[in-house]
Amino acid sequence: MSRQSISFTKPNDEWLKAQVDNKEYSSKSELVNDLIRQARKQQVQIDWIRAKIEKAENSGFTSDSKESILAQSKSLLNG
Repeated sequence: MSRQSISFTKPNDEWLKAQVDNKEYSSKSELVNDLIRQARKQQVQIDWIRAKIEKAENSGFTSDSKESILAQSKSLLNG
């Protein structure tokens, strides 16, 4: 695992410390890695939705209903 040195603003550092103090995470590093994992997963979901929208825009129309697209995106969000 690579080691990095990063700086946090005071409010962010206090929030991180509170999460560790509340035993939500064992360390700030664990918390930051979890936040990055969540952001990466969210980016995959955003990219999927963006691709669906782009495909629909390029074709002029989509045969998927709004409800179907919403259900598919919720399914992706829930893994």
